[in-house]
Amino acid sequence: QVQLVESGGGLVQAGGSLTLSCTASGRTLSTGATAWFRQAPGKEREFVGSITRSGITPYADSVKGRFTIPRDNAKNTVFLQMNSTQPEDTGVYYCAYGDQGEGYKYWGQGTQVTVSS
Repeated sequence: QVQLVESGGGLVQAGGSLTLSCTASGRTLSTGATAWFRQAPGKEREFVGSITRSGITPYADSVKGRFTIPRDNAKNTVFLQMNSTQPEDTGVYYCAYGDQGEGYKYWGQGTQVTVSS
């Protein structure tokens, strides 16, 4: 059974930093792709960024240059480092994992991030 657990959400002031963690069991994250998505109140879920098996990290334009997605293979954990946060970054953040060649089949339960102005 594959399980993804996010942690690290909370309240941060605009301009501040926050780091989210996504720890997996039942899968080795470095063998596939892990992505972060977010959903703001009243809006559809959107792609934030991902890290592929080979370490490539595409990002949404809205977070490019502010967010990074490192991976710690020893801890089987992927992070979302959020810098220069903006109120528009508020939402529930989800990590998702997909084996190579597949879509994001496995999802975490989400963690709330609130950026105050």
